[in-house]
Amino acid sequence: MGPEIIKHAEECDEVWHAGDWGHISTSEIISEKHLVRGVYGNIDGIEIRKSYPEELFFEVEQVKVYITHIGGYPGRYQKGIREKLISMKPDLFICGHSHICKVTKDKNLNLFHFNPGAIGNKGFHKKRTMMRFSLNCGNIFDVKVLEYERNYE
Repeated sequence: MGPEIIKHAEECDEVWHAGDWGHISTSEIISEKHLVRGVYGNIDGIEIRKSYPEELFFEVEQVKVYITHIGGYPGRYQKGIREKLISMKPDLFICGHSHICKVTKDKNLNLFHFNPGAIGNKGFHKKRTMMRFSLNCGNIFDVKVLEYERNYE
């Protein structure tokens, strides 16, 4: 885990992870100082899967949040996701898996959709990305995509 992750985690109240942790040590280091909410991804082994669920639904600052690893995108959600979004009515839907950072609004379901991309060095992505944002009284604001070069070791 790179120092940029620790640096930005220090500035946050909570750290949320949309799966593909890679190794339990990432979670352990961050959770020493922060509340960590996350899900496991398709590459994660048994240690991560014991520590994190497949999906999370919670509310923070009057914002309802749904996180899962494989979710798709507005208009092209994974099987079963659209139905969950309709029934749960989150304000913010976060998923990973694609390694493509994307922030969009699903106007049909009236929610924000975030995919933070991938901060690790493994995978096909050209840049490493993560996101930072703020929540307050039902509002999502100060959304920032943080982008870093890949380390090809």
